[in-house]
Amino acid sequence: MQDVDLARKVLADQPFSALLGTRLVSYGGGEAVLELDVREDLCQQNGFVHGGVLGYLADNALTFAAGSAVGPGVLTAGFTIDYLRPAGGTALRARARVVRAGRTRVVCRCDVSALDGADTETLCAAAQGTVSVLEPPRTP
Repeated sequence: MQDVDLARKVLADQPFSALLGTRLVSYGGGEAVLELDVREDLCQQNGFVHGGVLGYLADNALTFAAGSAVGPGVLTAGFTIDYLRPAGGTALRARARVVRAGRTRVVCRCDVSALDGADTETLCAAAQGTVSVLEPPRTP
């Protein structure tokens, strides 16, 4: 799936992504970049973006990167994330890329950064994931 318009439609059709206001800003060639604005309702009690939001963003970016390499029939098989520093700022940016695309599995890496008002990135999380390639539907 190399079509960025189709990829944006897939993202828009995800109710949780729509709720968060996630944007697909770059897509193709085994890479994807997702962004979302930081809002108060996405933060935890200390004012930092909740780790679950960072995990969601990494998970989705990993899967979109994989889909750009092997097609739309993909699902996350698993991922790990390391939180490197608290996230704040005005927006979050997740940059994911394929490390290796196999026939049934795709391994990807993702960096999640917080953006300030000048669009300066501060790395706040790093993730690696495995994405399953779904079997194509069988024709009778």
